[in-house]
Amino acid sequence: MNESTMATIRSWLATPMRADVADAVERIRCAPDVQHVAVMPDVHLASDTCIGVVIATSNLIYPQAVGGDIGCGMLAVAFNAQAAQLKNARVANRVLVDLGRAIPPRRRNRNAIIVQPSELSTALTDVKLDAIRKKEGELEFATLGSGNHFIELQADDEDRLWLMVHSGSRALGQAIRDHHLARATSLDGRLRALDARSDSGRAYLHDAAWARRFAAASRVAMAKEAGNVLAKAIGAELCWETLIETDHNHVACERHDDRDLWVHRKGSMRAQSGQLGVLPGSMGTASYHIEGRGNEDSLCSSAHGAGRSMSRARARSKVSARDLREQMKNVWYDDRLTGQLRDEAPSAYKDIRAVLRAQKDLVRVIRTMRPVLSYKGL
Repeated sequence: MNESTMATIRSWLATPMRADVADAVERIRCAPDVQHVAVMPDVHLASDTCIGVVIATSNLIYPQAVGGDIGCGMLAVAFNAQAAQLKNARVANRVLVDLGRAIPPRRRNRNAIIVQPSELSTALTDVKLDAIRKKEGELEFATLGSGNHFIELQADDEDRLWLMVHSGSRALGQAIRDHHLARATSLDGRLRALDARSDSGRAYLHDAAWARRFAAASRVAMAKEAGNVLAKAIGAELCWETLIETDHNHVACERHDDRDLWVHRKGSMRAQSGQLGVLPGSMGTASYHIEGRGNEDSLCSSAHGAGRSMSRARARSKVSARDLREQMKNVWYDDRLTGQLRDEAPSAYKDIRAVLRAQKDLVRVIRTMRPVLSYKGL
């Protein structure tokens, strides 16, 4: 890492980088105060900056390099049950229905809210943002959302049943990003920055840290709800000592190359030496539990999943309902949603095995997970 205006860059690519992705990476590489850029194997284009890119700065904070779903991440925890207990179609369908009732994509009934832990009672830095925290936050806590957010039941190599949850900070993260971006300095017509030493920079960091806590607590609350569903269906209990929890949209002050740097990860999880993480494939392919190797060139980071190979619009035009059913033939899911889930088809994502091969010096696999049942909200 260096002090020059042209940041160092390191890449771990599973496929050649598209020209528009390369342009976006180069734009942020040349942005003020960016010291180092690490490109993950699941890199793909987003509206402001790429997903699957890690940047380090000395003083400037780039909210766009974190994104709107602040704190979005993964949770994995095992059950004291075998996945074979879900082979019965009647049982699997009951679980799918009950998961949808217990963990809705969004909640509108205030009588059905799940109480948030006390650490989320901290006020946000703006009156309007804090009103959203109190109102929307109360409704959205422990809700799944839509898009690529999901709950999945999986089997390890010994057929032990595991739960995996992927969710984030919901509308609150977006409200925090938008509020602080409006107060940030425009640098090139696209990127906007805040100085971490300023009042506005400290305000963003405070609110973004709160969003991470909200997202993490929300995943735990959903895991508990899923545990209740499986306890009722097959008598399974969650084994909390197996918990793995990580997020992949955040900014944090970290020590690298004997310097304190602001590390921004958007679609990348932290992978310090020995640190556990969850690397999802797609709703029809394997996922992995991994352990970080602490590679400093990557800012001790890892890909956050397979990454999209097709945009949602392209997937909807290329993937038929028949294609999706074929790709999901060994996984329980709500078949009534087939037409609406085509943009989440396994073929719309990169090969997770290629991602792993590309970053073999960043992480090692400790457990391979096979999908058994997938619940997605719309």
